Amino acid sequence: MRIGSVSIPSPLVLAPMAGVTDLAFRTICRELGAGYTITEMVSAKALCYQDQKTLPLMRLGEDEHPAGVQIFGSDLACMEEGAAIVREVAHPDIIDINMGCPVPKVANNGDGSGLLRDLDKACRVAEAVRKGAGEIPVTVKMRLGWDKGNIVCLELAQCLEDLGIAAITLHGRTKMQMYAGTANWDWIRRVKQALSIPVIANGDVFSGQDAARILRYTGADGVMIARGVFGNPWIFQQAQAAIDGRPIPPLPPLSQRCDTAVRQFELAAQYKSEKIACLEARKHYAWYLKGVPYAGYWKSEISKISTLADVYRVTAGIKRELKDASDDG
Repeated sequence: MRIGSVSIPSPLVLAPMAGVTDLAFRTICRELGAGYTITEMVSAKALCYQDQKTLPLMRLGEDEHPAGVQIFGSDLACMEEGAAIVREVAHPDIIDINMGCPVPKVANNGDGSGLLRDLDKACRVAEAVRKGAGEIPVTVKMRLGWDKGNIVCLELAQCLEDLGIAAITLHGRTKMQMYAGTANWDWIRRVKQALSIPVIANGDVFSGQDAARILRYTGADGVMIARGVFGNPWIFQQAQAAIDGRPIPPLPPLSQRCDTAVRQFELAAQYKSEKIACLEARKHYAWYLKGVPYAGYWKSEISKISTLADVYRVTAGIKRELKDASDDG
């Protein structure tokens, strides 16, 4: 898949997710087969106001290419300036515009999926970002529309293509659906058939088989995996196997999954403070234990993690329990 001048080595894309896809987690996902990664969403307004807490969000890894930085906002001047700041500071391969975030404090402000209520404004935002991005290709991630009575994805996607947007990612839900119900892949297929630029399919990809199925069904150029990656960065290996028609590898043993989690938290502690990394590790580690029988005690311990020493203690306990269980068996 090519996005503008950028070659993406695989159809598997890690979705930008606030509070999830920091540099540490993106590093793990890339090692396990993600062909393209995108930062957490960055506020263009915060960039314009030179908010120092925002700059680390768009930091890319040394070898993290191709990679994108995603920005959100609806103020035209801010979006243009924000794109220029991203270009000069982060040097990404691609700049992505968020037109899909359904969170009320974003959407009700006219940002994210709020732009789906004003297509003229959405297209002007895209023009502004293209101006600020210079030579860097600009893409858009969006939803079907505000609600099921206002499905605007096809009309908006065609306008964006005409404006020189290099690719579209479409999540098959409306803003009002949030993450409930089922993603509508039919609309993704329609948009793909109508455009000549790449279309990336997103929504309800929770297994390797789902990734292969959405690509087959929609004819999309790539698949963006979001919630399906929670605690399972191996989904990229599983998806590649399913796409290639190979047997799907099982998840690694729990002890190895714990080692991967620990490595993620150690990387996060390098990139931000240990305290912040460990607070964020609470939800990530619980995700890594999803589906593990009798993990309630350890999830309770994980909810109290505040230092890397706590992470090591909990991990040693999980492994000790595993060893005892196998000895008993």
